[in-house]
Formats: sequence, C-alpha cells, structure tokens
Amino acid sequence: MQDVLIIGSGISGMSCAIRCAEHGMHATLVSPLPSERAQSVMAAGGINAVTLEHEGGDSVVGHIEDTLRGGAWLGGKNAVAGLCEHAEDIVRYLEKIGTVFSVDENGRPLMRAFGGQTHKRTHYCGSSTGKQIVSALVMEARRYEAAGLIDRRLGQHFHSALIEDGVCYGALMFDEGSEQLAPTYADAVVMAVGGQNALFGKTTGSALCDGYAVGRLFAQGAVLKNLEFVQYHPTTLETSQKRMLVSEAARGEGGRLFYRKDGERVYFMEDKYGRNGNLMTRDVVSREIDACGHEVFLDVSFLGEQTIDQRLPEVRDLCQKYRGIDIAREPIPVAPSVHFFMGGLAVHLNHETSIRRLYAVGECASMYHGANRLGGNSLLAALYSGWVAADDMAQAASVTRRPNFGTTAWQEQRQLDAMRDTRSPYPVMYTRDMLADTMRTQLGIVRNADKLNAGIASIEHDLEIAKQLRYDPSVSTYTNYSITAILSLARAALSCALARKESRGAHFRSDYPQSSNEFCAPTLISYNDGNYEVRLDEGWTYES
Repeated sequence: MQDVLIIGSGISGMSCAIRCAEHGMHATLVSPLPSERAQSVMAAGGINAVTLEHEGGDSVVGHIEDTLRGGAWLGGKNAVAGLCEHAEDIVRYLEKIGTVFSVDENGRPLMRAFGGQTHKRTHYCGSSTGKQIVSALVMEARRYEAAGLIDRRLGQHFHSALIEDGVCYGALMFDEGSEQLAPTYADAVVMAVGGQNALFGKTTGSALCDGYAVGRLFAQGAVLKNLEFVQYHPTTLETSQKRMLVSEAARGEGGRLFYRKDGERVYFMEDKYGRNGNLMTRDVVSREIDACGHEVFLDVSFLGEQTIDQRLPEVRDLCQKYRGIDIAREPIPVAPSVHFFMGGLAVHLNHETSIRRLYAVGECASMYHGANRLGGNSLLAALYSGWVAADDMAQAASVTRRPNFGTTAWQEQRQLDAMRDTRSPYPVMYTRDMLADTMRTQLGIVRNADKLNAGIASIEHDLEIAKQLRYDPSVSTYTNYSITAILSLARAALSCALARKESRGAHFRSDYPQSSNEFCAPTLISYNDGNYEVRLDEGWTYES
C-alpha cells in the first residue's frame, strides 16, 4: 500500500487525501489546526463549471478560452483544458458528498457572473461556498479515517523535506507540543500549504499561509514559478486586524463601483469599460481603483433587502459586524488588497515538482491561472489538483529503498535548541512587519525598476539581520525559525518581477507598460549557493 504524506488540510489537501483513499492508498494529513480553520473556509463567491444547466451560449470551450485569456496566455492549454473539462464532475461530486448549492424556486442551480468571464457559470452556496465545501469534505474524510485509510495529525508544522539525490522520502515535522523535530517517511509528499500572505502582512487571507514551506523548499532545490504575479482583490474592507474580503459575488449580482466628485457619483468603471465594467478582471479593476485618486465605494443597496439577504447574507453580516455598515442602505468603502498568488512551486501536469515524489496542489502550486486568476477558478483548481496528484501517485510504485534521516533530524534539532539558548537583538516580529511594509510598497499594484531594486536591497539587509536572529521568547519556536525562508521567498518574488520587463496580467510595470511577445512564457527561479537565478521557461509552449 502506498503511504502518502499530505501537508495542509484545506480543500486541496483534503481533496487529495480522499482521492488517495479511494485508490486504496493510505494518506497522513498533517496541519497545525483543523480543516475548519483553513483559509479555504474564506472562499466566498463560488466555483466555476459549465454543467448541463449552463447559460445559453456557454460551453466548456468558452470556459477554457476565458481562463486562458484571463491568465494573459501563460496558462498551458492542456492543463487548463483538463481543469475545465472536469469541472462538472467536480460539482456533481461535491453535491454527492453533501455540498448544498443555491438553486431557484424550480430547483435549477443559480449561477453568478464573475469578472473576466463571458457567461454566468459560477455555482455558489450563498456567499459561503468555501465553508460549505470544507464541511462536506471533512465529513467524507472522516469516513475514510474510520476505515483506517486517512490519518489526521494536528499541531504539526512542516520544517523541511527529506531529500536525497533529487528524490523526496518524507518530511521533517515540528511538533508544537513537544517542540521536537521528527522525520515522517512516505512514498510521496504533497504540499497543500496555500499562499504567501505573511510576505505582505495584512491581506484577505489567513496568516497561517505564510509562505515558509515554499521558501524552505526553494532553499532545498525546488524550482519556483511566476512569483511576480500577485493578485490584488479590488474590493476589500479595512478592519483593525486584516482586510476583509467583499466577495466578487457583490459585483456579480450587479454591484456598482463609484467615487464622489463635486458631490456627484462617478461610475468610473462603467464610464471607461461600458455596462459590464464592474466585472472586468481583478487586475484591471484594482489598477483603476488605485489610479483614480479618490475613495471608492461599492453600492449594492439598490438590489433591495430581500435579494441581499438571499444572495449576499455573509457580505451584509461582515460589513455590519466589522464596520457597522448596512449594505442595504449605504455603500461600502473598498480598496484593493493582496488576495491570491498565481506563483508558487513549479509543477508538471501531474503536479509533481522539480523534486521527484514531491507534489504540490492548490494555491502553493503554480499551474492553471497563468498571470491572473479568474474568480471561481481557485476552488475548482484546489479540488482538481488534488485529484490529479492522487491519480498520478496511484500509478507509481512504492519506495523500495528508504534512507535513514535520523542524523539530519538530530542536527536540525540541535540548531533549534541552540536558538532557544540566546536572545536576539532584532525581534522576529519586527523583521516580519518591516518585510510586509517593503513588499506592499515595492511589489504593489504598480511596479517599476527603482521600486523593485529598492525592495531587493531592503530584503538583502533583512536577510543579513536574520543571521543574528536567534530566539524571540514572545512568539513560537516555529515563528522564529521560519523567518529566513520567508525572507528568501520575498527576495525571489522581487527578482522575478524585476526580470519580467513587461506588463502582463497582475504584473504591471509603469516603466514597461505594454506586454511583449518576448516574455510570453512563465518565469522560473532557482536558488544556488546564495544566487537567485531567474529565467524564462524556454521549454514552455502555449499547448503545455
């Protein structure tokens, strides 16, 4: 029996674990907290699929074309085709395991319009689709736990992969309770660790998705891809602790963006892009908000209280709870914020990374979204990528030779223990806050060479300081040891953005405002002896 170690228990991790169990493999699902605390529960708007009940004129081909176009032609055609062609199967599967999608009075599925799409194809559960899917997957995973095919372990953090001669044999895990490192061996390892929110501090996502695992694997030899493509969601609400997502569902239901000038409302997106201007792709809307120079509002009040409570109840509750705004009577002040990372671990079509037997799924894997993700495609990709990885692992032979990494674990444990024996002159959290300020300023919605070079210089300085960071007793041991890998990932993202001398998708450079055929390929970056080596993927084609 194949034994698979899956790190991360959100939608992509659970999807992979359940699919492995269906193949008769054993999956160990590890994470710091339960699945109910994963970022996946925050996904509000819906999941894209062209089903039998599709809108007139829509088709799977249309979904593929919209996804490729939205990704500025950096999503491989074969990969995207696989994603879209399996979308209906995924929706039917979710219904079978208990996900309750919204329907009309005749029982037909309701679908929303989402930005960058030519038809309404976003299936939803009110505005809490992610929460509904997580709940259904948790119950399905428990069935396989009872059968002994899934083993769930909480309170554990990824420390590093166990790699020899380019093959992964498991992972070194850090246990929060004992503060000890221990090797966990497996026939394959799947990373399902989400995005890189800690690089930017206050975002719409979970602080648990901090980018450490990707940064650590980068230092261990994994190739990363498309790190410059960071999606800013155009409509978020400022709160004291984070940016709260005002779901694209609000605009999908007809919400209108405006700013006030001389006491009058200016519907700037509609003025510039026409009737559907509010549903332009997220990169376009974010740049227009950033450029308009006014406080921007999103109005849904004209939809009426009954429609809002039926279709946008979570948006109404969120605005009332965190800002005392009743969206049925007043507009919502919104601004762009970091929301999704198209870049991450480079993977093949089977979701295996550049390291054999090491896979990546969900947001930490760069595959389907190219230069910009369409709303509603992230939930689809999370589920589909888990299936693809599991199906591939089911065809592989079990490991016949397993090196002993006991010495590696002992050496790493000694370093952790030594770290606790000293105090740092530079607090770890101060360094993380400075990193977030740098990234928001220098890798924002609009970039240029001066900003990017300044960002690289700042991160280089922080990396030097990190060599002196030993232990901050006010935070967890994990937070202490994770800082260097997080800084390295930030340095890599800035390097990728500097190398891409054009504007494409979510990457906009004021010094290179046009797209260039020369750069119509993914960016790859490798780490070798302290050098960040950036290159375009010369072997990539649009048909990939």
